[in-house]
Amino acid sequence: MLIYKKAGIRGAWIRWFVCILLSLLHGVISETSRALDIMTKYPLIDGHNDLALRLRMHHNNKLSTFNMHHNPKVATDISRLTAGHVGGQVFAAYVLCTAQDKDAVRLTLEQIDVIRRICTENPELELVTTAEGMRTSTKIACLISIEGGHSIDSSLAALRMFYQLGVRSMALTHNCNTPWAESSSSYYTYYQQKNNSLTDFGKAVVNEMNRLGMLVDLSHSSWETARAVLKHSTAPVIFSHSSAYAICNNIRNVPNEQLLLLKENGGLIMVNFYSSFVACSNNANVSVVADHFDHLKQVIGAESIGIGADFDGAQGFPKGLEDVSKYPALIEELISRNWTEEELAGVLRLNFLRVFRKVEKVRDDMLYNLPSEAEISLSEVNKSCRAMLVHPSSHRNGNAPLTPVKALICFILFLIQLK
Repeated sequence: MLIYKKAGIRGAWIRWFVCILLSLLHGVISETSRALDIMTKYPLIDGHNDLALRLRMHHNNKLSTFNMHHNPKVATDISRLTAGHVGGQVFAAYVLCTAQDKDAVRLTLEQIDVIRRICTENPELELVTTAEGMRTSTKIACLISIEGGHSIDSSLAALRMFYQLGVRSMALTHNCNTPWAESSSSYYTYYQQKNNSLTDFGKAVVNEMNRLGMLVDLSHSSWETARAVLKHSTAPVIFSHSSAYAICNNIRNVPNEQLLLLKENGGLIMVNFYSSFVACSNNANVSVVADHFDHLKQVIGAESIGIGADFDGAQGFPKGLEDVSKYPALIEELISRNWTEEELAGVLRLNFLRVFRKVEKVRDDMLYNLPSEAEISLSEVNKSCRAMLVHPSSHRNGNAPLTPVKALICFILFLIQLK
């Protein structure tokens, strides 16, 4: 009898354990199923991907040597974009800061070329240039951005030509200052000067981007530059791949003060997944990333949040978010934290489309504004890398402008003759 009772108790415990386990599994399966269902209805638009950088580094932009469908050496390929329910991807044309005042424009053109090839030579992808094109695409829509204002070499004409090639977003800086805007990084010594947050020419760049309908991207900009742009731009701006400073106090992240200005501007912060930016260490997981979303929602609302993971732009991503196939894991985590389908639909794509449409609306309102002819002063740039635009005949006739040294020598000779 005692043995029977013990067996009955043990059996009851086993049944209880199995019921609890099944209940937990049902919850996990339910959240997974719901996440995939939401992402099928609202395919993700990711605000920043650096695949083109990897193509430059490892293949010298020879797309013919790169398997776009299955490539374990990178975090991005077509099979994993499809698995991750990605419906739109902003691909960054990035060149090193060491190209500033040298061949940055040429190198940027080459990166734009390889992105255009990626998005036109693969039938699963589609190159788009408008919010409507991104909204209606039945493929993985591609948008081109430039990562770093040094790519335009302080030329509004170059900016306009990039727009003609399909560029629809530009970060004002990368890890180096430009002559007209300041970076969050002090790693490079380019244009380390006071009061460089947003010069008059920098304001002209923002104005021209507003006129063209280009998204102004403040990721990588200093807090002072970001603050100045948020107060100056007539169109909403984005942080294409930045996270919350209150959760991880990395200078690349956005503090609450600027989040509130962003909310007032009507813009968007697209959360970066890089471990150093979400956990301030290499020890990150999906939960830590979700903490950034919770904080941002509390401060400025879910309607101001997107996703800009920065895959292939850095090394070291959270466990469970290692590549572009893993986005559903984040959505599952947010569902477990009681994010609604409406909030998630916004984060996944609708918020970006709304901001992009508003940028285009500002462009349409400025339809009759002529292209800006603002030029940067030679005193603000590295003059040794700029040609003196004088007619060749002036050199043949000996009428070329005197250099300061030659002018000084001539003045001294003149004084000697007076004696």
